[in-house]
Amino acid sequence: MIPTLLFALFIILMVIGVPVGIALGAAGTLAIALANPDTHWFGLMAVSQSFYAGLAKYPLLAIPMFVLVGSIFDRSGVAARLVRLAQAITGNGPGMLAVVAITVAMFLGGISGSGPACAAAVGAIMIGAMNRAGYPRAYSASVVAAGAATDILIPPSIAMIVYSVLVPQASVPALFAAGMFPGILAGIGLIIPAVWLARRHKMGAAARAEPRPPFWRSLFEAIPGLAAPVII
Repeated sequence: MIPTLLFALFIILMVIGVPVGIALGAAGTLAIALANPDTHWFGLMAVSQSFYAGLAKYPLLAIPMFVLVGSIFDRSGVAARLVRLAQAITGNGPGMLAVVAITVAMFLGGISGSGPACAAAVGAIMIGAMNRAGYPRAYSASVVAAGAATDILIPPSIAMIVYSVLVPQASVPALFAAGMFPGILAGIGLIIPAVWLARRHKMGAAARAEPRPPFWRSLFEAIPGLAAPVII
């Protein structure tokens, strides 16, 4: 009875638009109170203690800070500057816009640590540019999403911070060091088939007509973004 009520209340709260955290907390609190009808107040006291113990984790403070930094860099136009710098390096040949999208997604992942935030920032710039260059919409969206997925490995990764909180033996610096090289390899592993598919199916041919951004000017404009991982 109680498990059924727990899941039913959670689903109802989700359907009416209650945030996930509040829905989980309300359904769980009700289940705890009903599981101990004689001493339900003692069970409810454990809820507040468990809630505080879950929040009183110093490494969790890094998560909103990384998200804030990623939002600041997105709104300040740093993502667009990094895209121009990458285009100045790679050029506008077939498949090069896919390389730009994946590379910038990997770099922004080292700033925000959030894959969804990175996908939103890079996708807002690159998907439209890739569509205008002749890439299919499905291909453009897939490249951006796959590039942002590498952010779970490239430090600072929010997933690694959460894992270090759940597993006390796991060190955040050790997890970051362990994820750097695999994250770069994952990005390279995405770039190779993306370029191969683009050239095989002749996608992005219209990009040749677009002017190549000047390298030194693009580099100067991208200096704040390039220095962000070091400063953070």
